Amino acid sequence: MYKTELDEYIETHREEMLRDIMELIRIDSVKSEPKPGMPFGEKNARVLQKAEKLLASYGFQTRNYDNYVITADLAEGERKLDLLAHLDVVPAGNDWSVTEPFSPVIQDGKLYGRGSADDKGPALAAVYAMRAVRELKLPLSGNVRLILGSDEESGSDDIAYYYQKEKAAPMTLSPDAQFPLVNIEKGILHGQFQGTYEETEKKGARVEEVQAGTGINVVPGQAQAVLGGISEEKLEMLCAQAEEQTGIRFTTEKEGNRIRLTVHGNSCHASLPDTGNNALTGLLTVLTEPVFQECGMYSKLQALHTCFPHGDFSGQALGAAMSDELSGAVEISLTQLTCKDGQVTGGFDSRTPLCATNENFRDVIRRRMEADGLHLGDRGIYAPHHVPEDTPFVQKLLDCCEMYEGKREKPLVIGGGSYVHAIPGGVAFGCADPRVDNHMHGKDEFAEIEQLVKSAKIYAQAIVRLCGKE
Repeated sequence: MYKTELDEYIETHREEMLRDIMELIRIDSVKSEPKPGMPFGEKNARVLQKAEKLLASYGFQTRNYDNYVITADLAEGERKLDLLAHLDVVPAGNDWSVTEPFSPVIQDGKLYGRGSADDKGPALAAVYAMRAVRELKLPLSGNVRLILGSDEESGSDDIAYYYQKEKAAPMTLSPDAQFPLVNIEKGILHGQFQGTYEETEKKGARVEEVQAGTGINVVPGQAQAVLGGISEEKLEMLCAQAEEQTGIRFTTEKEGNRIRLTVHGNSCHASLPDTGNNALTGLLTVLTEPVFQECGMYSKLQALHTCFPHGDFSGQALGAAMSDELSGAVEISLTQLTCKDGQVTGGFDSRTPLCATNENFRDVIRRRMEADGLHLGDRGIYAPHHVPEDTPFVQKLLDCCEMYEGKREKPLVIGGGSYVHAIPGGVAFGCADPRVDNHMHGKDEFAEIEQLVKSAKIYAQAIVRLCGKE
């Protein structure tokens, strides 16, 4: 429906769309300390206000819900469809090579910058789809509302606040995943643990401090330890062995009588742990060498190395591996660790299939870690989300995707929890190509420009198919 007109509009406005995406990327919208009227910090309030200004300039009626979310309505009347995206991002991370995280650049047909793929680029693709329908004055049978949030990466308190005030539309889609469509999102368990160890006399080779991890849902690309009582030559030999075993790079820096060991892995979204290389578990391969066994924290490091050996994403070592036919297998990663002054704190991220429960998954891990004096908190599994493939909503969206892909593909299962995870009947619809690693949550995150443009066309077609007048 109206394919020629919609496609022509999007093509005509592609450069403007890219400029607007880059304006949003330039705002470092990592969650920070709340301030009065700014529940997720000053920067996240600023990105919402910038987006609201853009939307108003396009002629949309907007509303700011106390700097939790902003909305823009496409038409008058009762809402039929919600488009739900977010403008907050995960921490920048280290070792970017193409550009700085919040200095977007276009290179080789790709838009680089934190948020380009997750989720500022897709959010603006949805915005331009709405612009196309609005400015072409295509007839609609109901309203479409864009909802832009600012806390998706840190718990989605923003969207919980919004839904305390507004009810969900009959249909909801989120441009925050992959095409053709995601109809199953695995459950999520963010396990946080703590323990203690006795400080020992500072003699012999010892680990004095360990620090790794930015967000619990990010596989760390860097980890550090401060070591004493070991020669640089001995440490470099251990690192060379670990580098051969893990493929991770190790560097050392002398700090007086101590050595700072830095591990350089490859960060990635914790729902896709095999696309990165975990610097923390790589670090543990060195710190659990027998030369360090006299230091106080050694037993805790050894326990974590045993529970989360480098390269084990399935929970096998924890005794928690499982899978089912519809949603696949567990994915689990150790993502955070701090050891200092007799205290151990850390966290792991796990994505669980439909068959997982607190009893057969979380409690199994708890018992395993308790045996080593590591105490897991009581947080339970965030339930999985499943929308049957044969629903009319899903089928119409698959029709729209097929129109531009030239073939019909089956819905996907993902480990990531999108904004629609708790919305009955909601689905994640694009905008990434599942065949492309866009380094989401990692260094050098990018979005393919042609994919963004095609996505805007698909979203415009979806609006017309779902809400247009026959």
